[in-house]
Amino acid sequence: MVDDAIRHVVIVGGGTAGWMTAAALANFLNPELTRITLIESEQIGTVGVGEATLPHIRYFNQTLGIDESEFLRATNATYKLGIEFSNWGKLGDAYIHPFGDYGVPIANVPFHQFWRAVRNNGEIVGSISDFSLPVVAANAGKFDFPASDEQSILATYGYAFHLDASRYAQFLREYAEARGVTRIEGKIENIVTAPNGEIAKLELGDSQQIEAELYIDCSGFRSLLLGNKLQVPFNDWSEWLRCDRAVAVPCVGDEKPLPFTRAIAHEFGWQWRIPLQHRIGNGMVYCSDFVSDDEAFARLQVHLDGEPLAEPNFVGFKAGHRARSWEKNCVAVGLSAGFLEPLESTSIYLIQVAITKLLELFPRPELAASLRDEYNAQMTLAFERVRDFLILHYHATQRNDSEFWNYCRTMPVPDELAHKMSLFKQRGYVVQYDDGVFLEPSWVAVYLGQNIVPTSVDPRVENFNLSGVATQMRALRERICSAVDTMPTHGDSLHKQVNLKKGTFPKASFNLYGRSNT
Repeated sequence: MVDDAIRHVVIVGGGTAGWMTAAALANFLNPELTRITLIESEQIGTVGVGEATLPHIRYFNQTLGIDESEFLRATNATYKLGIEFSNWGKLGDAYIHPFGDYGVPIANVPFHQFWRAVRNNGEIVGSISDFSLPVVAANAGKFDFPASDEQSILATYGYAFHLDASRYAQFLREYAEARGVTRIEGKIENIVTAPNGEIAKLELGDSQQIEAELYIDCSGFRSLLLGNKLQVPFNDWSEWLRCDRAVAVPCVGDEKPLPFTRAIAHEFGWQWRIPLQHRIGNGMVYCSDFVSDDEAFARLQVHLDGEPLAEPNFVGFKAGHRARSWEKNCVAVGLSAGFLEPLESTSIYLIQVAITKLLELFPRPELAASLRDEYNAQMTLAFERVRDFLILHYHATQRNDSEFWNYCRTMPVPDELAHKMSLFKQRGYVVQYDDGVFLEPSWVAVYLGQNIVPTSVDPRVENFNLSGVATQMRALRERICSAVDTMPTHGDSLHKQVNLKKGTFPKASFNLYGRSNT
């Protein structure tokens, strides 16, 4: 039956969240049944600092039928194989969290368990990073598309993008408007609620009144509908994620952009470096309890690769999320629902999760309550699992050179994270779950990269000839090096794809949570 279908959806706010939502709804909903309106004001700026993504964005783009070459040109994007973390475990340490696997399991036992056992046995096989093709490729400045042959060593990784978020929003705006989305320029002056507490209409500054059955709040940190009007409480997680400020400034770019993001820890927070085609995105994320805005920006300036291209943009935030992302007839997407800082490039991913779950649970009046409850449970889980992974980076440190790191190292952490860390410390065991963005290789990367070393090995490896396993590992390491040697440079791959009228790219064959080899 279509008589009870949602006839009108209003999205409040543009930016990345608003136009991703508009594009997805326009692609999936029947325009004859549901019209979509987006309200935004050019007088209200966007945060505009999110420029790094996770591989799942490829699935989002491909689902919308977006050609990757066109996307690369429109957003000045570059390829991304992972994130390099410097000075997080100890000063001078560095590791890359890759979008791919470490080695291959043996008899269903994870590779890192054998790697640890072989090293304990006195064999010299190299670091764990030597067995991750995307790490070796990133360090060599190489990039190529994953192979379609699942038996190939070149099928053991995925990739994401560095992009200009403002250009991505504009790109999706054109996509959405071409599919019937109506954009209204204006500021909301008043939000009127019905006797049952639902939002009844929005009153704009030019006396327009907009009514809909479903309202989507993409108003950013202001959270105009969900937070301000419907008064959904905010769960504050700043006791674990202490950073509450960021300053961003672009600078002149590099002719040979690296295929990875950099996250460099400082004594009061950390610095990002994101290479685009036309510039480098830079920023400092910090805790205002330990450093002033002027000091944080001065430190960032020292580490810029080239001349600044704009004035610094300071942003304040609080880590956490709304207790419910869907209240009454309002769903919050993006910053209006919560924010967990850009450390692992999860902001656009969480937008994507919110949109995907909304489409899966799109409301009809007679089912609204049960759909809403499931949506809220799923979004809470998504935020909590990202939160715990981010906390791990701060807590798993040996740094004692500042008050900030002393706090992070000694703070109590959420029980579930403490449980996960304990299991890895004892046996190298990584807790598995179905719904969550960061799978086993991600946790292994941070644990080992920040010097959390298991005190014992998996007993299953004791039945193997470890000297023979070590020989296999050395051969695998050579295969990886040989494969990377044949790959083109990141710059050459990028230049080729940007200049294609229409490209052919590997299918992103993973769902919202699981990551396939491509």
